[in-house]
Amino acid sequence: MSKLKNVFISHHHADDEHVTGLTDMLKRSGLEVRNSSIRAKPANQDRLKNGLIKDAVLKRLLRMKMSWASTVVVLVGKETHQRPWVDWEIKQANQLGKRIVGVYVRGGTEVDVPAALNDYGTALVNWNSDSIIDAIEGKGRPFEKPDSRDQREPVYASPTSSC
Repeated sequence: MSKLKNVFISHHHADDEHVTGLTDMLKRSGLEVRNSSIRAKPANQDRLKNGLIKDAVLKRLLRMKMSWASTVVVLVGKETHQRPWVDWEIKQANQLGKRIVGVYVRGGTEVDVPAALNDYGTALVNWNSDSIIDAIEGKGRPFEKPDSRDQREPVYASPTSSC
């Protein structure tokens, strides 16, 4: 029987396929993930890109979707550190007292880690179901190096909170 976790997966929309890959991998390992993040359809993506959706509306929607999640998972790909919305989502997750888990997608490097994840992250792990599940469940505070189980020091000690 699989466990169920409510998560919000923060990601650069170019990494949408990794969201599905992550949830599928975790399901095979016994963790059912209900993801509340936004995965914009192409028509809505164009509306976002052309500024037809106000930032205040998008922020309100993201806060609502994030509020019921126990954990915010941040996919760390090669352009993630350049995405202002990912940084905003991480900061919002911190304000909401959420566990914040970074996950390197294949090929992700330490250079790709968003600044806010270094500031507020609870864990940063590789694309490995055991590491990801442990981080989501709050077992230890692992900060792994990309493509290795070697530990790296967190850039800043992350605050912990209990709800």
